[in-house]
Amino acid sequence: MSKKADIGLIGLAVMGENLVLNMERNGFSAAVYNRTVEKVDNFINGRGKGKNFIGCHSLRELCDSLKTPRKIMMMVKAGKPVDDLIEQLIPCLEPGDILIDGGNSHYPDTIRRTKYLAGKGLRFIGSGVSGGEEGALLGPSLMPGGAPEAWPEIKPIFQAIAAKVAGGRPCCEWVGSDGAGHYVKMVHNGIEYGDMQMICEAYWIMKNILGLSAEELHDVFTEWNKGELNSYLIEITSNIFAKKDPETGKPVVDIILDTAGQKGTGKWTSQSALDLGAPAPTVAEAVFARCLSAIKEERVAASGVLTGPKPAFKGDKKAFIESVRKALYASKICSYAQGYQLMRLAAKEYNWDLQYGEIALMWRGGCIIRAQFLERIKEAFDKNPALDNLLLDDFFHGVIDNCQAAWREVVAAAVMNGVPVPAFSSALAYYDGYRSGTLPANLLQAQRDYFGAHTYERVDKERGKFFHTAWTETSGTTVSGTYTA
Repeated sequence: MSKKADIGLIGLAVMGENLVLNMERNGFSAAVYNRTVEKVDNFINGRGKGKNFIGCHSLRELCDSLKTPRKIMMMVKAGKPVDDLIEQLIPCLEPGDILIDGGNSHYPDTIRRTKYLAGKGLRFIGSGVSGGEEGALLGPSLMPGGAPEAWPEIKPIFQAIAAKVAGGRPCCEWVGSDGAGHYVKMVHNGIEYGDMQMICEAYWIMKNILGLSAEELHDVFTEWNKGELNSYLIEITSNIFAKKDPETGKPVVDIILDTAGQKGTGKWTSQSALDLGAPAPTVAEAVFARCLSAIKEERVAASGVLTGPKPAFKGDKKAFIESVRKALYASKICSYAQGYQLMRLAAKEYNWDLQYGEIALMWRGGCIIRAQFLERIKEAFDKNPALDNLLLDDFFHGVIDNCQAAWREVVAAAVMNGVPVPAFSSALAYYDGYRSGTLPANLLQAQRDYFGAHTYERVDKERGKFFHTAWTETSGTTVSGTYTA
């Protein structure tokens, strides 16, 4: 075969098909393959017709169609399908070839695969890809990590197809070794869970306490998108409230069943936070909120038994809507602060040199959580790369000060009116906990020492020295070892 493609892509589902069209539009030729080969023919004769593609009916044909070192991007379901595909590809590859996993793989799998393929002379990249169908076609956010020596080979393609922000900067940069790219994408998705839940809570407060209609909510979110909350999720929320169902004439949002699905990345983020000892309650509450929504029948039954206050509002609606906006903004800042704290601990654990300002830039365009205030996050880390927490940056500190009274008002109003706001309230509790020089963990340590001789540190002694009290007459002098599980 005389003509060789710049890159190969396996998996012509929605994301794969749109990514490869993006590559071709930006001047790169591509060989494509799908396990169901009819999809290859349909693509070549459909959206890919007349374009610079090579349709392949086998993995061997795909590999033979590529320039060396071969670059192959896999857009297949995470987990075992990726491992199975890698095993099928290995016999067709040569040392120095590059495999790219663009799915939502769990970062420990990416760490394992990078090491495994390096032992075979192959280079592996696990790249987060965010932006959905439209982003994949017009410019996604890309978060590549893995074998560093492979980055220069794929950089021209990845940065060409990525979304662009101010000055034409691509929303794509090297994240770090082995699983760093997929880890950052996982945290992105965890933050996305939090963002979506907080927007839902703002909606639910205004619908149930203020009685706003879908049309009025459309106007509110349209206005919010013109200011500090400007983001993709606020924009599409505004559009959602305007959409009418042609069958009933009702707003589409009002005929959708209130049971949410999830694919696992929010759960992974919460699990990683627990493993690393990172306080990330808002992401966890967003995951639990989806779990609670899933038990619809139970909730319906419980609603006929359990009692609570009926929402009633007396006051200035316009002023309260502004308070809800401020509560959403403050909660959002705390959610991102938690995500960045988690990444900082992961970087230490896995020896990744994460560039937090660059990560904010990668998320500024193309991805689902793209938002105006990410520019402020980049500025904060550009100013202080060692920043412990976003809340300590002057800008974010100032925003919280400005929003704090409204934030507390909204959470209190939700509680008094029986409207659940787990993300708003957990974000506020995180803020109050983080700003507290002392917490009631002294009593907790006393309890642990009382029943299990787990020991404690003292305020009047240097850190790292542990003590035990004989709380009862039967207490012994043997103490438990200190460790964190």
